[in-house]
Amino acid sequence: MEYMPNFQLHRPTSAEEAVKLRSEEPEALYVAGGTDMIVNVRRGIEQPENLIDLSGVTELKTITEDDEGLHIGAGITLNEIATNEKIKADYQAVAEAAAAVAGITHQQYGTLGGNLCLDTRCLFYNQSEWWRQSNDYCMKERGDICHVAPGGKRCFAAFSGDVAPAMLVYQAEVELVGPEGSRRIPLSEMYQNDGMNHLTFNPGELLTVVHLPKALAGSPSRYEKARIRGSIDFPLAGTAVRLEMDGKKVKDIAIALTGVNPFPQIVKGTEDYIGKAFDDASLDALRDNVRKQAKPMKTTTVAPWYRRRVIGALARRLTEELAG
Repeated sequence: MEYMPNFQLHRPTSAEEAVKLRSEEPEALYVAGGTDMIVNVRRGIEQPENLIDLSGVTELKTITEDDEGLHIGAGITLNEIATNEKIKADYQAVAEAAAAVAGITHQQYGTLGGNLCLDTRCLFYNQSEWWRQSNDYCMKERGDICHVAPGGKRCFAAFSGDVAPAMLVYQAEVELVGPEGSRRIPLSEMYQNDGMNHLTFNPGELLTVVHLPKALAGSPSRYEKARIRGSIDFPLAGTAVRLEMDGKKVKDIAIALTGVNPFPQIVKGTEDYIGKAFDDASLDALRDNVRKQAKPMKTTTVAPWYRRRVIGALARRLTEELAG
């Protein structure tokens, strides 16, 4: 790790003040728990002259419920999500995903907003400054080539947040506040398939609230991931499944993936199973469909073909368990 660089730390007490500070310092970075960003700063990946600390913005630290659903502030810690009885009962995969992030100490500091806005990761990017310099940097960090796919013209760094796929299967929406005001969009629209620029935020925007719809509260769901070290690592492949059954037939199903693409994605084609019963053949078909849509590259030390097989197996098993 490098020494921490000199920077100015700003401590706003409201989202409005934070956004105003960001508009005055366009290159400033928002930081909440800092469990991932501060590591990137120590590695020289991020070299901010200004950091905007959101830990004092109390409006980001509330969980409220109304007729519309559950509204979770972006500053709520992962541990609070993992242990919240309402979330565990009504949005199980979300609680499981929060509990799967790194270790318990990280969960005490890491926030919902930070995990949803997690930077994409790659074996050639998340390294020390001297390592990156000796390897001619990369497209995502001061270079002009993607070492994962040298012949290509895009970055394949993978999104590896745990909570996003669990939120996606519940059709979550997010509130974004920026210099031009606030807007509410589906969480799925917050991401795009670009390892260098995977978030669709307008300049200066801040994620403030995540909305989980009441209509899907209680819908059975699960989240699971594969990782090298069970105590701390990012997902090599992660899957969230939400499945409602009507007797032995599928009433509603949603599957989302993480760790295998530059963005967390909802699996397409699951509506084909609605109104049908699962058997070994249909579960195998579901597994194969997941594998086709997962596009892992050599962004970790684990081979892409293995991660593709794992994510299909996870989706099949979780679906079978929920159906059974």
